[in-house]
Amino acid sequence: KFEFNPKDGIDNPALTLTEDTDCEGVGEPRFYLLSKGSTETFGFCLHEELGCRGHVIRQVEVGGLAQRRGLQDGDRLLQVNGHFVDHMDHRRVVQKIKSSGNQVLLAVLDGDSYEAAKALGRDLSQMLPADIRPRLCHIIRDKSGFGFSVSGPEGTKGTFQLSVQQDGPAERAGVPPGSWLLELNGASVRSYSQAQLTRKVRAPGVGGWGTRASNVTEHPVFPIQLKQSGSKVTLLVASSAVEEFYRLRGLRVTAALADTSWLPFKVRELHMVKGPAGYGFLLKEDDCSSGATGQFLWDVDVGLPAEQAGMKEGDRLLAVNGESIEGLDHQQTVLRIRAHDDQVTLLVIDPAGDEFYQSVGFGDPAWFCPG
Repeated sequence: KFEFNPKDGIDNPALTLTEDTDCEGVGEPRFYLLSKGSTETFGFCLHEELGCRGHVIRQVEVGGLAQRRGLQDGDRLLQVNGHFVDHMDHRRVVQKIKSSGNQVLLAVLDGDSYEAAKALGRDLSQMLPADIRPRLCHIIRDKSGFGFSVSGPEGTKGTFQLSVQQDGPAERAGVPPGSWLLELNGASVRSYSQAQLTRKVRAPGVGGWGTRASNVTEHPVFPIQLKQSGSKVTLLVASSAVEEFYRLRGLRVTAALADTSWLPFKVRELHMVKGPAGYGFLLKEDDCSSGATGQFLWDVDVGLPAEQAGMKEGDRLLAVNGESIEGLDHQQTVLRIRAHDDQVTLLVIDPAGDEFYQSVGFGDPAWFCPG
């Protein structure tokens, strides 16, 4: 019987598994979770080279983060944060890594295996697990509650499995039945014990916070976080298969790696063709909710291209023509917008979505570009 232990392997992010291969000369993809400080680099470069297929790992810094984790010169990058990238434009792949912030999960294949797989006509995407991303779910309470209950083995910290009420708020928000709870409102539950969770739930199956079965210890609610969340709560959850994938490789699951497709907060792509009076908006630099500096869109003129494309007052600009503006100052951003005389595509997020992503520990929301 599979039992979840969140502490197994969690402190060894360099661990990877080598499995049997089904084609001679073709190895298996390796997975690395790179976590750096805000002033550090990941310690490698990604190249596109003439006569060399794929996105090539180069300039692995001696003693740097990438080398310490096990990345090697000549490796081919297949996946970034669970997204298959071998077929993508090189600049977009580089930008996806940059947009990931201070943490990125990479899947790579050694150069010889990559070339062998290509020669054999193998579909590289089929060499990777179908879905390795945890799921971020935003639940809005209804009259029956949040629609899920919590259970777990007695005496084990941070091990909470969810039972989901059919057609309840949690199920509608995308919480898979039987998934494991990892974070609540952006805070890890790893350190919680039964003694610390002091407020009992009324009854199982009611649709609020409750217990799931009689053969497990009843778990009380998270009183502080639940009180703060009011009628809304955000959970980071992982299915047993996803949890096992990370645990066996010694990788810690975080919100930055999550599938966000179930969230109500979306980035928006605005394509505008300049009119006689311009685009019809003003770009201003201001502080973000995180304390960093951002570029915001204001003075959206009625009837002009910006408003027609869906721009709203207070939207924060994330990317211009598919490239993140993270790290650019105001003047550099303006020049990026003006690079094409007659049209531009902007990626934006509204204030509520921006604040939400900051609260759950994401990097640059530009990562969640449509398509």
